[in-house]
Amino acid sequence: MNESLETSFVKQLTDHQNIVHKICRLYTNNEEAHNDLFQEITIQLWKAFPKFRGEAKFSTWAYRVALNTAITLYRKNTRTVATVDFEKASYFIKQEDYNPEEEEQLKLMYQAIHQLNDIEKALIYMYLEDKDYSEISETLGISEVNARVKMNRIKGKLKKILNP
Repeated sequence: MNESLETSFVKQLTDHQNIVHKICRLYTNNEEAHNDLFQEITIQLWKAFPKFRGEAKFSTWAYRVALNTAITLYRKNTRTVATVDFEKASYFIKQEDYNPEEEEQLKLMYQAIHQLNDIEKALIYMYLEDKDYSEISETLGISEVNARVKMNRIKGKLKKILNP
């Protein structure tokens, strides 16, 4: 690999690493699994980077590679992995901004999202990141109409989970 390609990749990954971290959080339950998935996604992004043509934004391309990697690994993992009970884990916001009510809402939201299937997780994640339906459809490889329909169904599912 040439040095400029490597420099460009490192800059892009540094600028967009939050995408990867958020996807890792959706598909893992503990720090070790999060770090393993982050590493695997980074490897897959690096392997695919020479083929990145820039026709889409880097963030859109990274979403697609990261989601596909997470979903593939999630499906391949057939053995049971020991996880930490969600209630025992701390998902604190910055200390100066800590709000126990907000933390509890985040825990409930993540519990509900973990009950969704792989595609639904990806769709709700992108929706919560304020991605428009055209970017969601491009990233997930579905039509814009299909993305809207799926999102409406997911909202209904989440309401039932959160308000039984």
